[in-house]
Parts: sequence; C-alpha cells; structure tokens
Amino acid sequence: MIKQIPNLLTLGNLYCGYLSISYIISGDVRNATILIFIALMLDMLDGRMARILGVANDMGKQLDSLADIVSFGVAPAFLASYTFFSDFDQYGIWMAGLFPLFGCYRLARFNITPTEESMKHFRGIPITFAGGIVAFLVLLENYIHISLFIILFFGLAVLMVSTIKIPSFKKVKLNYYTVIITLFLLYMFYLIARSGFNSVPEFFYVAIAIYVVFIIARYIKARTPKFQLKKSRTIRLPRKDKLRKKKVKR
Repeated sequence: MIKQIPNLLTLGNLYCGYLSISYIISGDVRNATILIFIALMLDMLDGRMARILGVANDMGKQLDSLADIVSFGVAPAFLASYTFFSDFDQYGIWMAGLFPLFGCYRLARFNITPTEESMKHFRGIPITFAGGIVAFLVLLENYIHISLFIILFFGLAVLMVSTIKIPSFKKVKLNYYTVIITLFLLYMFYLIARSGFNSVPEFFYVAIAIYVVFIIARYIKARTPKFQLKKSRTIRLPRKDKLRKKKVKR
C-alpha cells in the first residue's frame, strides 16, 4: 500500500483537475483556480515520493502525464475561455483550446526523453508551470489587461514546445521548512481568491517575495559546489622501494 502512495497522489492531481473543470462549468472560478494550485502541489510531491520509496517507473511517468494534461492543460484552458476569452465568443473557445494541444505535445516529448536527461533539465517549460501561471493570472483578472493576458497565454504555450533548456528541480532536496512555506503560500492564494487583495495584509506580499527568493537560493545552493571544503586527511602510502627493502630484510 505504501508503494502506491505516489500513484494515489497523481490520481489526486487528476481528480483536482476534473473538479476544477466542473467548478468552471458551474461558474465558480475561484474554487476552480484553487483546485489547480492543489493539483500543482500534489504533482510536486508524487515524483519525489516515488524516488524516496524507490518505486519510480514508466507507469508512474505515463500516469503523471495523463493527470497533467487535464489539470494543467485542459483546466487552465477552460479558465481562460470562461474569463479573458469570454468576449470573443466561439473564437475565444478555439483560442483557449490551443493551450492543451501545445501541452500535450510537450508531455509526449517529455515521455520519450531519457530519464537521465529529464532529471538534469527540461526542454521547454513544464506544463505544470505554464498551467499554474495561467491560473494565477486568472486570479488577477481585475488587474490585468486582456491584451497582456493573451500575450502571456500564447507565450507560455509556445515556450512549452520550445527546445529551450530549463534546469530541473527534481534533484533539489526540500526540507520541512520548504513544505511548510509552500503550504502557507497556497493558503495565501486561497485568501486572495476568496476575499480579494485588499483584505490581505501587506506583509503577506512580502512573505511571498521572500518565498520566491528562498526557493531560488536553495536551488543555487544545491547546484553550486561548497566554497569551503573540509580539509581531507591524506594517507601517505609507503613507497615501493621501501616495501622492497623490508621484504629483503625478512
């Protein structure tokens, strides 16, 4: 049962994507957006949990991609269609539908990429990142001009299928503090989505900025060799000529 935890997390990601789409259809954009962020958190945990338990396999990789296309491809497209693209009628639906198409191609290319290469870097931005950004932009619907959203929306879609190498965070170790801060940030998104920006104290925005700096610092620390290395004790081995002399004396 323990070995199935990563798959259960992935299925939870998929279920959140389904619920998000259902809420969008019913007109509840805020809860739909929050569910995408919850799916994002589950997607961050399933792969790490699989590597910790030593159960990472091709089935988990395929299952993760199927969940991602729903939660971070289809659901964000529904969000965009219901909010920013709603003024374009059927053309808005068509435009939003391009996002999961690009995301599906991105995931298919990722699935055939050797594991060693995917652990070091990505080719193009991950669909989880792109879908999460779209969801966050929807939260800022009242503060973002539609032209800017369209540029960012299609820019993210193109970046997904690009061949730009982006460092992977899969080998970066996350401690308990990182998990706690991540949960705090998700709760902040919930407060913003429920009550708006004016109801959130200003120091919370500072906390979000600190979180971003914290993640970047941890990534750099994990990738950069230590500046001060402990002096290793050198063991001097006897020379061959001395060994020969000892053998002769015997």
